Amino acid sequence: MKQSTLLKVASQSILKNKLRTLLTMLGIVIGVGAVIVMVAIGNGAQMMIQTQIKSLGTNLIIVMPGSGVMGGANQGAGSFNRVTVDDAAELKRDGTLLTAVSPVVSTRTQVIGGQGNWRTSVNGVSTDFLTIRDWSTSSGAFFTDVDVRSGRKIAVLGATVASNLFPGGDPVGSEIRIGHVPFTVIGVLTAKGQNAGGMDQDDVILMPYTTAQNRLSGNIRLGQILASTASQNDIPAAQEEIKGIMRESHRLNGADDDFTVRNQTDIAQAATGTTKVMTALLAAIASISLVVGGIGIMNIMLVSVTERTREIGIRMAIGARGSDVLTQFLVESVVMSLLGGLVGLAVGYGGAALLGHITGWTTATPPSAVAIAVGFSAAVGVFFGFYPARKAAGLNPIQALRYE
Repeated sequence: MKQSTLLKVASQSILKNKLRTLLTMLGIVIGVGAVIVMVAIGNGAQMMIQTQIKSLGTNLIIVMPGSGVMGGANQGAGSFNRVTVDDAAELKRDGTLLTAVSPVVSTRTQVIGGQGNWRTSVNGVSTDFLTIRDWSTSSGAFFTDVDVRSGRKIAVLGATVASNLFPGGDPVGSEIRIGHVPFTVIGVLTAKGQNAGGMDQDDVILMPYTTAQNRLSGNIRLGQILASTASQNDIPAAQEEIKGIMRESHRLNGADDDFTVRNQTDIAQAATGTTKVMTALLAAIASISLVVGGIGIMNIMLVSVTERTREIGIRMAIGARGSDVLTQFLVESVVMSLLGGLVGLAVGYGGAALLGHITGWTTATPPSAVAIAVGFSAAVGVFFGFYPARKAAGLNPIQALRYE
């Protein structure tokens, strides 16, 4: 039998019972739609996490204090701090793979100015900080190397701090009091929003690290050193270079590292790995409805074989082979599955868009998910349609003609 004839006969059979066909396709529609929505949500979550992690900085590497042992008990990360500004200076001078290095002096204190007061984080950094964090100012300017060397009492406000101290106004040129020390505001940072951990990156004040050490913290030790590379591919080699410079600076010789080196790629891989597992789990759960839809197709096709027994007998009596009957019923099953899959795609795209609009979540459907969903729906049609088709092809023509 010609392929065009097979498709014509299959289409006529499907259109003959429109309601039954629609009900048969419903399971496939729901299954494919659910898979598309779940994958869109999971993929959107991965994209959002990657965007948030990128906002931490460009090819960011973090050097932190190491762990210490007291009374035979390890006190954990950051308990033994030997990280100083001199270490940052040596990394800046000797690091061949590092494009920018900034010490970070951190404290948290009350800030008074403008029309209110606000408790926030204060970070003393160098001029490389904006390059490392891929940040800029929305008004005013950032401080210079001259400001750092002279330890000027100047500050750059994060967007959250600026909006709370100077609601509706531009704070550049105004005076604020950080702790008990007066500072002049020279700039406001561009808003970055929350990071991957849910913390507000704009709730911060930046100043020269020399000023933070001398006027606020009084601590010569650093909470961390930030560095960046020109390319993400340079990060592993740059981390090894940092370890070598730090070990030499601290004269460790054969001793263990008294510092820790981390990068944002580790964080990104852990976070996206978790969302990938959740996406796969949700898609697997949603695909169960595809199997249920396939069982529905098989049941309807078995009913169809029973109803059309005499028709099958007539076809075989006038020369149709068993393979022709098998192919005819398989085509009917696959066409219903594919139609259901295409309708399910439309439902899935619409459902994902509606859910994103209502909840504000980011949704994104990768082309691979579309191809897999449609391919799987066709496979369901072949798998669950084969038994009824084989049963139809195996009918005895004489018995089929006698069937009432």
